Amino acid sequence: MQKSSSRLALAAAGVTVVLWASAFVSIRSAGAAYSPGALALGRLLSGVLVLGAVLLVRREGPPPRAAWPGIAVSGLLWFGVYMVVLNWGEQEVDAGTAAMVVNVGPILIALLGARFLGESLPPRLLAGMAVSFAGAVTVGLSMSRGSSGGHASVLGVLLCLLAAVAYAGGVVAQKPALAHGSALQVTTFGCLVGAVACLPFAGQLAAEVGRAPLSATLNMVYLGVFPTALAFTTWAYALARTTAGRMGATTYAVPALVVLLAWAFLGELPGPLTLAGGVLCLAGVAVSRSRPRGSEATGTAEST
Repeated sequence: MQKSSSRLALAAAGVTVVLWASAFVSIRSAGAAYSPGALALGRLLSGVLVLGAVLLVRREGPPPRAAWPGIAVSGLLWFGVYMVVLNWGEQEVDAGTAAMVVNVGPILIALLGARFLGESLPPRLLAGMAVSFAGAVTVGLSMSRGSSGGHASVLGVLLCLLAAVAYAGGVVAQKPALAHGSALQVTTFGCLVGAVACLPFAGQLAAEVGRAPLSATLNMVYLGVFPTALAFTTWAYALARTTAGRMGATTYAVPALVVLLAWAFLGELPGPLTLAGGVLCLAGVAVSRSRPRGSEATGTAEST
């Protein structure tokens, strides 16, 4: 039973990582027609509609009162602040620089998880995160150098750093909420909180929808349905069954998948340095999620 739950959680984490990687391509497309706040609001509204419909079909009501503090904080930080400032940051810096700065997030998650959730920092997790971070830096440097329009403003770097902090804070706040509410409840109402926080951008969204090309609008809807509604739910499902630090380390697979997706859908052929960085990212994730030989899972921290 434990092994079955572990495999399901690992599969859920895999779905999340793949869909979040695909978001990179969609944000690049939709961001050309939508401003950062409008894109975040449109994405969140699409996500809320899908999640709300699923919640009604499954007849799950609002989460218990005990789950609301974590939902409110994660909704504001992760669904709200993170999405807006990341969209804005990627307009101010090249993709490589953004990747390097935002990938501070998993390290912050591990440190905040240890401080506020009492999670351990096993040597393999720390070693894996170090390897993956080196890979993320390698990917970022290679993408920056290979981009003819590569640039990095101080404002952009600060925005990406703020995105990383908001992401880490949101994950750590969400973890306790999952002890009281289901993954679907926590994700749905977190997304709703984020959408409400982004309502000041409603005027921009209404104006931009009218003149945006259909492809950009479809990409915005895709971001809401798949990388938000589906991927955040599978993330919450997996997070409820492991530690925040281990889940954060898993997202280091995203840069490697982004390289492959950009190759497949944008025709951006990765160079040797980019490929090497992607391999390091995946190797670090494998190390961080491994267990010492001969040891048995003794709790949720070691179960996935």
